[in-house]
Amino acid sequence: MNPNHKPEIVKLNETYSKKNGIASTIALNLTNNYFSLFALGVLGASNYQIGLISSLPQFVGMFAMFIGSIAMGRMSEKKFFTAYSTFLTRLFLLGMFFVVYVPAEYRSWIFVLLVGLMNLPGSFATLSWQSLIGDLVPDHRRNGFFSERNRVLTIVGMITTFTIGIILQQFDKNNPVPYQALFITAFFVSLIEVYYLIKHKEEKTGKGKKSISLKPDFSIFTYKPYLYFLICGLYFNFGWQMAWPLFSIYQISYAHADGFWISILTVTNQLAQIISFNWWGRMADKHGNAKMLILVALGMSIAPVSFIVSTNLVYITIANGLSGFFVSGTVLILFNQLLEVTKDDNRHAYIANYNVLLAIIGFIAPQFGVFLLETLTIHLSMYISTAIRASSAIFFLLFFLYIKKSKAGQLKQAG
Repeated sequence: MNPNHKPEIVKLNETYSKKNGIASTIALNLTNNYFSLFALGVLGASNYQIGLISSLPQFVGMFAMFIGSIAMGRMSEKKFFTAYSTFLTRLFLLGMFFVVYVPAEYRSWIFVLLVGLMNLPGSFATLSWQSLIGDLVPDHRRNGFFSERNRVLTIVGMITTFTIGIILQQFDKNNPVPYQALFITAFFVSLIEVYYLIKHKEEKTGKGKKSISLKPDFSIFTYKPYLYFLICGLYFNFGWQMAWPLFSIYQISYAHADGFWISILTVTNQLAQIISFNWWGRMADKHGNAKMLILVALGMSIAPVSFIVSTNLVYITIANGLSGFFVSGTVLILFNQLLEVTKDDNRHAYIANYNVLLAIIGFIAPQFGVFLLETLTIHLSMYISTAIRASSAIFFLLFFLYIKKSKAGQLKQAG
């Protein structure tokens, strides 16, 4: 039995994970939701720079995941690496606090670089946390635990975002002071996040390696369930992420949303997630992650075309709520399916390779979305995103049929 899977240790780690996640959610909702608004309203960023805010972190993450996978292969414990990486990530918030004191012509570019470079330790933290929590939470607990954890964190995020929206409404959108307050507050909250990461109980498994080759391990791509999921997941993420900067630009530049409305839009999305997380968890337990990914892809394809029907902010809020229902399924089921198609003895390598390739997609897709916006129109760009998202359901259908056939073959052999 895995020493980390003793019932009392699992229960304790689930509690610490929720507390760590609450602090992390508060820190992220104080900052990430308002990066684009701060860049456009205060720093005078261009559409291209807004696209970079979405894509540059992914470009940095490509290199970070490779380095992180090598470092993690040497470790018999992962929680301290996760904690240190998280702390270094949040230090960048202090740099964002001071960016308004830089000469005006450099501010927006320095902010874009800070957002991008923050993902160097941020990617370390993501990779190590995913591998850590995959080790600490046994298979049979994942759908139930993550759906409950995500629900709690989304409630916290919703309250945080709504509160910040009301506060920002009291200030002029070009005033940097409220954003500076958000950055500094988020940094101090992140210290609690780090504290609860360190509190996790992790038994040494003796899997740490004394030396690791720097050559990429291509053998993991011979494991067909992982390979097929990788193809489906990357294609889906391309259609998903290419629209990220388009949503921000449409809300701020076309619908003229201010800080209050950005908060309302985010809160509505989060409220829909809160309501649906447990439902997605139950459906995944009943039908399997692979089958539910088909529904996720179809549902996510609705968001881009529904947004551009109107610039009325009340309507966009409703559309954002519909989107949130499927976002919760995307977040929960994609991650659980990834853990399901990875092997226990080398999980960090599978996750690292997935995240490296996802980072490449994450860099290219938003830039492609902005390119379409500049070349075509916001409407055609959104239509293309919808088409890619919808067609990814075909890929997930084929993946589901493969998994179903594979499990049937295993049962036949076992019988």
